Amino acid sequence: MPAPLSRFQVRTSPASSIAGAVLLAGTAVAAMAVLLSGRSLLRSRQPTLTPDSPARVLQVTQRRHPDPERRREAALLLEGSSGSAAERWSLMQGQGWGRSALAAVALKRQAEAARALGRNGSAGSLWRELDRRFPQAPARADALYWLSRNQPLKWETLLASFPAHPAALAAAVEMASEPRLRLQGATHLARWGAIWPGAAEVIDEACRESEPPPRPSQRRLLAAGLSEAGRHEGALACLDGTAADAALQLSLARRLLWGSAEEERRGEAALLRLARQEPAHPAAMEAVRLLAAVPDTGDLLRQLPPSLEDSAPVAAHRALAADGEGGSEVLARWPADPAGWEMAWRLARRGALQGEWSDTERWLLELNALPLPAPQRSRARFWLGLSLWNQARRGEARQTWRELLERDRWGYYAWRASERLGLAGLPSPRDREAELPEVAWTPLNSGDGLIDALWRLNQPLEAWETWRLRRPTVPEAGALGPLEAGQLAAHRTEGRLRLGVGDSWGGLAQLDRARLRWRDAGCSDQAQLEISAHPVLFGPEFTAAAAEAAVSPRLLLAVARQESRFSPAVVSVAGAVGLLQLMPATAAEVNGGPLSRGQLEEPGLNARLGGRYLDRLLLLWQERSIPVVASYNAGPGAVSGWISPELEEEPEVWVERIPYRETRLYVKTVLGNLWSYGQLGGAPLCP
Repeated sequence: MPAPLSRFQVRTSPASSIAGAVLLAGTAVAAMAVLLSGRSLLRSRQPTLTPDSPARVLQVTQRRHPDPERRREAALLLEGSSGSAAERWSLMQGQGWGRSALAAVALKRQAEAARALGRNGSAGSLWRELDRRFPQAPARADALYWLSRNQPLKWETLLASFPAHPAALAAAVEMASEPRLRLQGATHLARWGAIWPGAAEVIDEACRESEPPPRPSQRRLLAAGLSEAGRHEGALACLDGTAADAALQLSLARRLLWGSAEEERRGEAALLRLARQEPAHPAAMEAVRLLAAVPDTGDLLRQLPPSLEDSAPVAAHRALAADGEGGSEVLARWPADPAGWEMAWRLARRGALQGEWSDTERWLLELNALPLPAPQRSRARFWLGLSLWNQARRGEARQTWRELLERDRWGYYAWRASERLGLAGLPSPRDREAELPEVAWTPLNSGDGLIDALWRLNQPLEAWETWRLRRPTVPEAGALGPLEAGQLAAHRTEGRLRLGVGDSWGGLAQLDRARLRWRDAGCSDQAQLEISAHPVLFGPEFTAAAAEAAVSPRLLLAVARQESRFSPAVVSVAGAVGLLQLMPATAAEVNGGPLSRGQLEEPGLNARLGGRYLDRLLLLWQERSIPVVASYNAGPGAVSGWISPELEEEPEVWVERIPYRETRLYVKTVLGNLWSYGQLGGAPLCP
């Protein structure tokens, strides 16, 4: 007889058990769907967390928000701005859950905090977890680097899987300390990171001391790395008679053009040889552009192969030599080629300096009909207005300048158009109380979701390391030819990322390249590009120096942007040092005694000395910005010999008469920087 049921038991049939299980499962799935949809709805109604989010909001979100993904985002944002290893450790605890790439970043950041706190056991455990769980994540490269201390084979995995990652480059430098691994480390650095700190020394040593000696293919690779690092003589010595490939020939010849007159002639001959020997190689056309940019190379250009002779750079060079004959055909045939733009500008400038304003107008009208990048567009538009003004067509001139300002708010020519219209002038160089602009955070818009997320979460180093592994090929910043919009967008992205990790020298070079070549950038893209290209760095140092010297901190910012791209340790070929590129003799005079190179590289001291020197120049030139800036570059003695009534009557023409091309460009760039810094934080940048 069956046992009686208790009052808590219900007898069920097999069929009803199955139905109940199905019902229970369905209920669970429905509950999960509701939960997920609720989380999605919750996230959609929350403001996006960014580096501009208030710290209190981030703290509350990190501790109390019901969505764990949002808690992790807040924790990463707080960690990115924390200067305390203990706080970073605490923030990252428990954030390595799930399969998201952000989990890998959280594990890495926590391991680094543990190492900084001396908790090596915890760091090792976290590195091993990262290595095991995230084999494809860029953060794993750091795990492999640290784990290789006890597991040397991890080095091989690191170099093979993440070759361009900073951890791999650091490992390659360390490998070179062992003679048997020196050549392997050096070739890796030459291919993936020739400008990495210490890389050039490793590559040079491998060229000279490796046993057995490098093979020809290795010599070419090592020489290319040395050339990229700016070690021209070392690159030639490394080749040791080995024939260079086309790309290396171009690199070596380009650097010869920057040297003495004899080196320049050797560079021109090398460029011609490259173009004749390998006319189908992309490096050959860049060689032609370099040759055509030099005024007196007509005889060399006539020796080019027909396929290269029939090109925009050669045709533009010949039109310039023929006082413009054939110039219109160049613009019509190659409207998107920078060689044609430069030809038309030089012809227009030539007419302006000779007072032949109708000729100037003709070339500028042709230029203004082309889809130019913003800097060239504003230059052409301004000078078109000035040519009209000097032909007594004042109304047309004013309308032309108004159109310029409606489209282009940035740079030297926007300032000059504003002055000509009687609108805003240049910020006073004596306004020591001027506040440096505060620029809001903006999205990266790289096109890569992970990189954009890391940028948004105040993890620029992680974003940069990921970009290094995934990035498209970015042409050299000094290349002269036209670029596609995608390549220019890559320049912009890489420039911002480099700035984000402290490489202002390389970052601003990339951004300047994009500014000078981006023809179809819309207003928002152009505004973002200009904002990125005018960062406010070393603000406290410049503010303090400005207060001491009674000069505007924006003037110091504008000069430093051009002189050093905010790189405190940079030294020019002439020997100028630091943020404001002070010559040691000038610095000693201003300081009242000699200073070491190390002292001049200190940002605060360099800014103060540069401020004092600018104060002297402002007193000398009665606070006239143009001769002050020209004197900073060429010296007050040289500028004194250029002064004429034209400086007051037609300052734009006076600047174009400066006999030193470098100083002409310097004056326009620095004063354009000063104007552009004044635009930051002002009226809306786009209608």
